[in-house]
Amino acid sequence: MKRLLIIGCGDVAMRAIPLLTRRYRVFALVRNPAYREKLRALGVLPIVGDLDDRASLARIAGLADAVLHLAPPANSGTSDTRTRNLLGALSRGALPAQLVYIGTSGVYGDCGGAVVSESRPPRPQAARAQRRIDAERQIRNWAKRNHVKASILRVPGIYAADRLPLARLQQGLPCIVDSEDSYTNHIHADDLARIAVAALRYGKACRVYHASDDSQLKMGGYFDAVADAFGFPHPPRVSRAEAQRALPETLLSFMNESRRLNNRRMKRELRVRLHYPTVADMLATIKLP
Repeated sequence: MKRLLIIGCGDVAMRAIPLLTRRYRVFALVRNPAYREKLRALGVLPIVGDLDDRASLARIAGLADAVLHLAPPANSGTSDTRTRNLLGALSRGALPAQLVYIGTSGVYGDCGGAVVSESRPPRPQAARAQRRIDAERQIRNWAKRNHVKASILRVPGIYAADRLPLARLQQGLPCIVDSEDSYTNHIHADDLARIAVAALRYGKACRVYHASDDSQLKMGGYFDAVADAFGFPHPPRVSRAEAQRALPETLLSFMNESRRLNNRRMKRELRVRLHYPTVADMLATIKLP
């Protein structure tokens, strides 16, 4: 059985593990030793290490045939030092044959609502997106140099029944009026886990895939749909100019970028059939007490 190393054991990785243990002997790099028992219970062999500490990564050298990299960059700077440390550690032993990186569609920046394919040149605007495109470039260069098959998933907003913006709706924060609003993209966490597993099986070398559903929603429409499912009032609408004054920068960075991801390559090449083709499909399953 081939060996797989997971980097970044968050929610999506935990959803993917039951699918991965059918095909791989699974290892996982964890920063917090408290997660070891939980992972062992799922059939995963934990390895304690920290991507911010190169010396702690010695045990992953030569360990795996494939790597699933879900760890985000650090919260500052324009380069991803964690990915650099990971690739350095992997290079000190027998190289994996394959690496799948879970990145972000934020690398495109604002596209004015245009339909975006994987061939569109990235133009990251937010610092977090700049770190993500740096990670992509590092992985591409390393993979080409070492003849490793690397696939990149560009991921939009991840949601699930327990990953919905209910707190924001309860706070009554405004959205932008529809005529000025931005298009947003989504993927259910379970579908993303399945896409990651499919990329390990079918992903092509140095190939980018949009891990996105079929929704064609503006941001305000998304919040309205969630509000309707839970019986909350719709958030108030303000002009874009008013939003710039009223909302925190962390929210504005998402609201100021508009694009619609084309996901045909993901469906065709990775042979994925989405369990939740649209956000509405998932919200229809919500049953309130």
